[in-house]
Amino acid sequence: MNKEPNKKSKKFTAPHPFVILFAVIILITISTYFVPAGEYDRTTNEEEQTVVVDGTYHTVESNPAGFMEIFQSIHQGMVEGAAIIFFIFIVGGAFGIFRATNSIEGALGSISSKVIGKEIYLIPVVMIFFGLAGATFGMFEEALPFILIMVPIALKLGFDSMVGTAMVLVGVSAGFTAAFTNPFTIGVAQGIAGLPLFSGMGVRIIYWLIFMAVSIAYVMVYAKKVKNKPSTSIVLEEDNKRNTDTTEIAQEKLTRIQAATLGVLVLTLGILAFGVIQYGWFIKEIAALFLIMGIVVGIINKMGINEIAERFVKGCEELVVGALVVGFAYGALVLLQNSSTIDTILYGVTSLVSGMPSQFAAIGMYITQSFLNFIVTSGSGQAALSMPIMTPLADLLEVNRQTAVLAYQMGDGISNIFTPTSGLLLAALAMAGISWIKWIKFVWPLIAIHYVLGAIFVTIAHMFIWTS
Repeated sequence: MNKEPNKKSKKFTAPHPFVILFAVIILITISTYFVPAGEYDRTTNEEEQTVVVDGTYHTVESNPAGFMEIFQSIHQGMVEGAAIIFFIFIVGGAFGIFRATNSIEGALGSISSKVIGKEIYLIPVVMIFFGLAGATFGMFEEALPFILIMVPIALKLGFDSMVGTAMVLVGVSAGFTAAFTNPFTIGVAQGIAGLPLFSGMGVRIIYWLIFMAVSIAYVMVYAKKVKNKPSTSIVLEEDNKRNTDTTEIAQEKLTRIQAATLGVLVLTLGILAFGVIQYGWFIKEIAALFLIMGIVVGIINKMGINEIAERFVKGCEELVVGALVVGFAYGALVLLQNSSTIDTILYGVTSLVSGMPSQFAAIGMYITQSFLNFIVTSGSGQAALSMPIMTPLADLLEVNRQTAVLAYQMGDGISNIFTPTSGLLLAALAMAGISWIKWIKFVWPLIAIHYVLGAIFVTIAHMFIWTS
């Protein structure tokens, strides 16, 4: 008789976003004991931007993070990221009210007969919309609410939650990376480099078209595979646990109240685009806009005051993890700043680039910017940190300043949907109910393609377009 107990094989469980980010915080804490402390002098330019003064790097007294700082950084990160954290809560609450109306289900039920067999064409339409938004007025954080819309739509059309998430994240990120009038990246970088605002647009539009085409094709290939054989879905297990009933698409019909609710949503998105472009709206204004939308939707659907509040709270509850990971990500940045090691890292990588031959210097800048984006995930923040150094370095190495901006632009954008230090990425994945590990399994080949495309774009620009 075999007395040995039956041993169940332990199934691998993807680490929680908090676990991933806390591990990053620990690694950064350790690095503060080995990376020398140093700082650049900073000044304010004509556009009232705080920028680094090239050639002013100097060592300062070492200030490595202690045991208590590891845990204090999380609280401080929550404070630093409060604007984004509460933006996520407010938007999530507003969409909690919206989702309770079942308007999306009704709309899909009404158009189901028209999209049968053509569902795949929704992907390029949605991704081009987000790609244009990222390329023109710099949409990125603002795309988070759409995760809550596109995931259920993708499921009801026979895809999976990965497709719904990718339509938003890959679409907006590709547009943001290969942008042509993004004020937060190109605008800031060209302003610091002393270039006319949004100059070189023709070249960037061509690059945007290529970048978007490759990204859309990648998502469509995966979506078609899942549509034909659902068992190939990377997130099959997660989607099977969802409450979404794919038979509803054939049962629901759009009511007049639901049509009015969708009209409020469309009007909200139109006002959002106008406000961002015309008045420079950002998180505070957009959060207020969605809060108004939620209240109006509740009134239209004849919800009581208490029901509106309850639906709002429920929407917030579903996004607790997504909101708080932002604070964890900011905590990692806080440690780098408090230990005065972030400028040392910048100084080290730029010193390597300055020693390269001219023909390789542009690629060196691109690699440098790509590395920096794992540390500084803010586009405008990375421009303010690096471009005051990269601009004179480009002049010294005979690299056109437009090429230096392009190297920054590509290096800054690609890893935004890859790096675990991107709190916004982890927030979006938490909204979609997808682990970072499974997202990486899906997206890493596309990221590799993007990096290769970025290198090709920078090389062509340096050798054949902006040659001096």
